Amino acid sequence: MGLGRPMPELKLTSAESDQLLVWTRRHKTSQALALRAKIVLTCAQGELNMDVARRLRVSKPTVGKWRSRFVMHRLDGLLDEPRPGAPRQIGDDQVESVITKTLHDKPTDATHWSTRSMADAMGLSQTAVVRIWKAFGLQPHRTETFKLSTDPLFIEKVRDIVGLYLDPPVKAMVVCVDEKSQIQALDRTQPILPMMPGLPEKRTHDYMRHGTTTLFAALDIATGHVIGQLRRRHRGKEFLKFLSHLDESIPADLDVHVVMDNYGTHKTPAVRSWFVRHPRFQPHFTPTSASWINQVERWFADLTQKQIRRGTHRSTLALEAAIRNYLDTYNKKPRPFAWTKSADDILASIKRFCQRTSNSGH
Repeated sequence: MGLGRPMPELKLTSAESDQLLVWTRRHKTSQALALRAKIVLTCAQGELNMDVARRLRVSKPTVGKWRSRFVMHRLDGLLDEPRPGAPRQIGDDQVESVITKTLHDKPTDATHWSTRSMADAMGLSQTAVVRIWKAFGLQPHRTETFKLSTDPLFIEKVRDIVGLYLDPPVKAMVVCVDEKSQIQALDRTQPILPMMPGLPEKRTHDYMRHGTTTLFAALDIATGHVIGQLRRRHRGKEFLKFLSHLDESIPADLDVHVVMDNYGTHKTPAVRSWFVRHPRFQPHFTPTSASWINQVERWFADLTQKQIRRGTHRSTLALEAAIRNYLDTYNKKPRPFAWTKSADDILASIKRFCQRTSNSGH
């Protein structure tokens, strides 16, 4: 049997290997260049073109093409050839200076750069700064928040709760429990102007408060059904009453796995004693600062968006009536949330975030 054409020998220097890894990991690298870098890195491990093609889900000729081009032209062989058009007016050094200044310096009179202030500082046009920032995904005007859990049992709790979501136990119900506290009954200071063709609804920016209420809720992850109870106060006593309401509402032949956060009302001695007296209820606490893993929080977000945020209520009674109406309407056609991430996927995502943060230079 013939062995076919011999493959060109491919060996990488340490500098080439580092650059290829950068191309595969950098978020703003083009997908085509990232794929070529992966092909070369995999070929450098001594694998056959057929095995590399199967692993990366590309054709065998594609692997052979980029292997040969890298052997002949090294890193430059993986780059696209220059496109026809007008010659560039801004050199790579100027582009690098803009990026470096954007990432590492601040203007003297502001907390972040604008396109105009950067253009003045670098002697470029505002349009040029816009193009550079867009090409490299830089958005100085934007900021986002994050919070990493410092719970020492974070991994164990994530695996426990996600395991309940993806593989719930037989003859048991998994409910996500929490309370939406301090829901305000708000009314606008002037009448709301209704929506008209060409005009959105308009309301005053200021409002009047008419009291608050608290919604205790338990979401059945299998059916999407929500058991809710409204209380004027938010203490351990009210939470105990809600647990008793759950005990009455859930069939007695089912075990109940309760997913809840670490709020103080969930861990009072009275609440702990209640769980001891009701062994069919098994609490599962979410990691500290990780309420995103509790599915009922997603249901609270829907309640806020659809009923509370734009609602006007002249009394706490009116607010509670609106919440009860939303709850009754929702439970007529409940829909469970589809949890798709495994515990390994979540932990890998957090690991990538931590690695980016650690290597950011801050």
